[in-house]
Amino acid sequence: MTTLTDTAPAKINLSLHVGPPKPNGRHDLISLVTFADEFAADTLTARPAAHFSLAVDGPYAEASGPARDNLVLQAARAMDEALDGSAPKLAFRLDKQLPCTAGIGGGSSDAGAALRLIARAHGGETALEAAKAVAPILGGDVLACLIGAPGLMSGEGEVYEPMLGIPRLPAVLVNSGAACPTGSVFSAYDDTAPAILPDHPEPPLKRILVESFIDWLKENTVNSLQTAAPRIAPSIHHILNTLETVPDARLIRMSGSGETCYALFEGIAQAEHAANLISSMQPDWWVCATILGGG
Repeated sequence: MTTLTDTAPAKINLSLHVGPPKPNGRHDLISLVTFADEFAADTLTARPAAHFSLAVDGPYAEASGPARDNLVLQAARAMDEALDGSAPKLAFRLDKQLPCTAGIGGGSSDAGAALRLIARAHGGETALEAAKAVAPILGGDVLACLIGAPGLMSGEGEVYEPMLGIPRLPAVLVNSGAACPTGSVFSAYDDTAPAILPDHPEPPLKRILVESFIDWLKENTVNSLQTAAPRIAPSIHHILNTLETVPDARLIRMSGSGETCYALFEGIAQAEHAANLISSMQPDWWVCATILGGG
C-alpha cells in the first residue's frame, strides 16, 4: 500500500437549533452543515506501519494537545476494535492548519479523515460500515465529517442526512484564537435553554440561487448558541462587529459553539476582498476565504 492522503475540511454550521439539556447532559439538535474547500482544511496522510502512531505539525500542532489524546488515534483504535483487530496499522501525519476548539469541527474532521483512510486501506464495504458505526461514538460531529457532504444533522449528531442540493456558498471564516470550550458554552446555554427543540424548517433545495438560499437562512434559522458563547469568549462580539464592517456580506453568524464566525457572500471575489480587509485590520487572526460546499 502506498501513502494515502485525505483532507479534513472545516465544518460550518449554517444553522444550529439546540434543545434543552437531556438527563444524560447532552442535547438534541438540528443543524444544517456544510464543509469548506481545501483552503480551510487540515491534511492527513497515512502509511503502513507496525502499529498506529500520529505525528502532528503545522501552525496549530501545539494547540492540538498531545498526539496520544488526538481523535485521529482514538478513531484508529475504535476502528481496529470494530474490525476485530483487522484494521491495517497506519502511521498518520496531520498537518494542522485549522484552529482548535473553534466551532468548526477540526478534531472531528481529522477523525473523519482517519476513518476514511482506514476504510480505504482495509477495503470492502465492511470497513465503511464499521466507520459509520464508530463515528457517533467519537463525537457529535464525526459522522457528518466522515460523510463530508452538506446535510442535515439531528439527534445528538448521530443522524446525518446528506443534502446535495445545498448551493456552494462563498464565505470568509474568522477566528481570533481565544479559547471557547464547547462544554462551557453549553453550560452557559443551559441557563436559558428553551423547553423544547426549536423548529427547523426543511431547506429549499431545488434550483435555488445563492442569494435566495442565504435569505432563507436569515429568515428561518439561527445559531442557538450565539447568545451564550460570548459569555465564555467575549471576543466573539469583536469578530461579529468586524465582519459587519466589510462590504457585501449577506449573512454573518457564528459556527457551532464558537469562536469562529463567518460571513456569506454572493461571489468568491467579494469573500476574498473581505478576507484581505480583515487580515489588514487584524493580522494576528486566522482569516480564510473559502467556498463552502466546494469540496
